[in-house]
Amino acid sequence: MRSEALRAAPMLAALLAMPALSGCAVFAPIPTDRGTQIEASDYDKLVPGVTTRSEAQSLIGSPTAHATFDDNTWIYIGEITAPVPLARPRIERQKVVVLSFDAGGILRNRRILDKADAHDVAMASGQTPTPGSETSFLQMLIGNVGRYSPLGGLGGSTLGGGGLGNSENGYGHGGTGNTLGGGG
Repeated sequence: MRSEALRAAPMLAALLAMPALSGCAVFAPIPTDRGTQIEASDYDKLVPGVTTRSEAQSLIGSPTAHATFDDNTWIYIGEITAPVPLARPRIERQKVVVLSFDAGGILRNRRILDKADAHDVAMASGQTPTPGSETSFLQMLIGNVGRYSPLGGLGGSTLGGGGLGNSENGYGHGGTGNTLGGGG
């Protein structure tokens, strides 16, 4: 009986370890496809000198972007990312396909760029000044005093104020008509 227990022990240990190990997969980041993922077989169908714009679009879809000053350069951006807690997603794999067409709409060049071709771009450290945005503490403190009007641009219905009625000169709304103490 003891030998049966010894033979069953490794199997029991494996059964107990399976739920613990499978639980680790619950916390693993799930990769996410972003953008356009172009398969190698579709890329091979894009033949320079033969493929037209419409054929390229029907084969791999609309481009993610066009070159800034050249509508004949199409850019397809695709990446696979993994979530990172409290941070931006980590880029696992990145692929950029660049298609260049001539003026007649025929594919002239195709390139694949990956994560190794990427360049980090530093943010500019300065600020762009905006005219009129420099305000003193006193201007901030009392800047809106006197600007508040509970009725906005309606003119109000105070004594002698401009109401919404007929004006003295006969031009519709505004003026001094139909108010207490006003003309009309």
